[in-house]
Amino acid sequence: MKSFYAYLLLAFTGTTSLYAQEIDTVPINTKGLDIKLKRSPLPSRTGTIPFKPVEISPIVVDAKVNYWKTRTSVGINVNQATFSNNWKGGGVNSLAVAGLVNYKAEYSKDSYSYVSELILEYGKVKNKDQLQKKTRDRIFWDHKAAIQLSKNWYFFGSINFESQFDSGFSYKTVNGREVATLISKFMSPGYLTESFGFEYKPSKYFSTRIGTGSARQTFVLDSTIYERPKKTDGTPDYNKPVPPKYGVDFGKKFKNELAFQIVMNFEKEVFTNTMLKSRYQMFIPYDRSMVNIDHRLDVTITSKLNRLMNVSLSGVGLFDRDNDTKIQGSQTLALGVTFVFPR
Repeated sequence: MKSFYAYLLLAFTGTTSLYAQEIDTVPINTKGLDIKLKRSPLPSRTGTIPFKPVEISPIVVDAKVNYWKTRTSVGINVNQATFSNNWKGGGVNSLAVAGLVNYKAEYSKDSYSYVSELILEYGKVKNKDQLQKKTRDRIFWDHKAAIQLSKNWYFFGSINFESQFDSGFSYKTVNGREVATLISKFMSPGYLTESFGFEYKPSKYFSTRIGTGSARQTFVLDSTIYERPKKTDGTPDYNKPVPPKYGVDFGKKFKNELAFQIVMNFEKEVFTNTMLKSRYQMFIPYDRSMVNIDHRLDVTITSKLNRLMNVSLSGVGLFDRDNDTKIQGSQTLALGVTFVFPR
């Protein structure tokens, strides 16, 4: 009996499986159906695509690298005042004219550099019933060549020349009349300085030259600027020696000195359209005591008002015992027109 039930269960399971298999494999006739297959985006053809090489001629740029950078500025300042004869506020008719030329050329290639700067200044003022007087007078020409040793250090050699254009006078009034006394001329004095050493330049706007080997020649070519001692009655005393002028003894044309020199330069736009330029020079002679150290400081602040006009304030401080035992100073405030090339 048990065998009968087992046989019956097996027969039922087999029939069910056969029925399911037949359903899964039922064929479907797709002849009448509108079935469209998507076209493959890939190319259906195979083969090699021929490429023909095209020759492209190289383009040659006809350009040269300019390692020079130059800048020239020319300035003219004019100051004029006129008063009528019955002007109760007081004053004197005057006319002042001054000119400035500043030329700077820089060359830089690899580790080599060269800088040349020329400064020419001259100005005069004429007041009514008075002698003409100078307001500015300077010739300065500096050359420096350098080789870069490290990031901020250079080995340099330099030479510069300094003098003046016109004669210089001191003025005093004698019996109500203005009298001028000659005290300087072109190349009286004149200075020629050669130096070599090391330069520290951490930025483009600041540098310090340390001239371990420096020589300066001071020239006095015109003997008329020497003052002979006078007697109590005002007549020349030929029995006393003529004192030196600018460190050069009477009867000689120049004096040579060996020294240690430091030159510091600063030039930067500190405010918008405002340029600050300064140069400090210290000259320490080897053959004299430390009290004979020479100092000179030049400072100029220039503010640009528009394309052509600017206002400038400049000052000079000088201490040189060969000229005077006290500190000398000059200051100039000017409003004028400046032309800069290239623009």
